[in-house]
Amino acid sequence: MRRYHPLLVRLATATFLASSVAACTVGEEFQRGYVVDERAISQVRKGMSAEQVLQTLGTPSTVSTVGNRNWYYISQKSRRSLQFMGEQVVDQQVTAVYFDNSLRVERIALYGLQDGRVFDFISRTTPAGGEESSFLGQIFRGASGFNPFGT
Repeated sequence: MRRYHPLLVRLATATFLASSVAACTVGEEFQRGYVVDERAISQVRKGMSAEQVLQTLGTPSTVSTVGNRNWYYISQKSRRSLQFMGEQVVDQQVTAVYFDNSLRVERIALYGLQDGRVFDFISRTTPAGGEESSFLGQIFRGASGFNPFGT
């Protein structure tokens, strides 16, 4: 049976542990949504039809819910500094194309992260109406109708 030198074993163990920790600390950057093409956006002019905008910019990320007269092209960049940690949005660009009643371009607006809150278009969660109550609050309300933790 062959015995290894203790210094060699310690060095191999330290190398293995360091590489394992380094693999977990590599940050990642994510790009989602419409990648803004400045040249294509500059081609959109006031008075263009919706079909021409569709051919120039492509399908919008989302449209307004009333009348389908506002189109939004959303691009979002987020970063995660450590593996298994939450993402943080570092940049967001929203290109809004506003149409008039005859579906002709009225104006174009560019919004960034500094213009407002983060537009969450990929969360895949549906907000529920009402308030969220705690587990203990639900038990008290179910047993006696009294909730000492709120309404």
